Amino acid sequence: MSRETLLSEDDPAVFLIERTKATSAFLLTCDHAGRKIPHKLASLRLSEHELSTHVAWDLGVAELGRRLSARLDAFLIMHNYSRLVIDANRPPSAPDSIPTLSERTRIAANEGLSSSDARKRFEEVFQPYHQRIRAELDARSARACPSVLVALHSFTPVYLDAGRRWHAGVLYGRDPRLGRLVRDGLRRDGELIVGDNQPYAVSDASDYTIIVHGEQRGIPHVELEIRQDLLASASDVQRWAERLGDVLEAALPHVFPT
Repeated sequence: MSRETLLSEDDPAVFLIERTKATSAFLLTCDHAGRKIPHKLASLRLSEHELSTHVAWDLGVAELGRRLSARLDAFLIMHNYSRLVIDANRPPSAPDSIPTLSERTRIAANEGLSSSDARKRFEEVFQPYHQRIRAELDARSARACPSVLVALHSFTPVYLDAGRRWHAGVLYGRDPRLGRLVRDGLRRDGELIVGDNQPYAVSDASDYTIIVHGEQRGIPHVELEIRQDLLASASDVQRWAERLGDVLEAALPHVFPT
């Protein structure tokens, strides 16, 4: 007897890809680009308003990814489901991999989840996304093509009533070679406040994408956080895409010296 699945034919794809034939070394990821919920989970019993806020996804990051992909001619993969289903940038063993609280929003539908239901989310919503990233990097390695991993995120300007002054954050863990170049490149714009592992810091407990696909492979990588109110309009997003594209391209010769 076949096991009942979480995703049905009516549910959207787990991820979206743009520029599969891209020529640049950059591979862009958007772990929290989408806010989809499998139909069987009945919106996790959350309101449309709650699912439209930062608790469910990274506002503005999908369009930033698309525009930066176009700017760099870079492969882009975007996760289509809400982090409230399962967080694509958390180790599956992390307590908040399937969150029961996001800021002040309680996700009661995730409380007391059975191991079988949690496994379905992992196997059907988490794994396919990371398997596709892995496959792309494996294929590039087989062709002896260089790869640079850039994980794109956005963050809310106010969290738990505390304002966040940074315009952008540059995150990295054990390998700072690309992160520091990008940080310094952004800081050359004297009007920008650029966080160095702020407003978040990378760790094995809290991050997955750049740890597994960047650090563990030994390829250059960086996680970039842009404040969401700075991605509010199409022109704002385009400015950030151009800014990030310029800085990343300037860093490339230094991580792959000739």
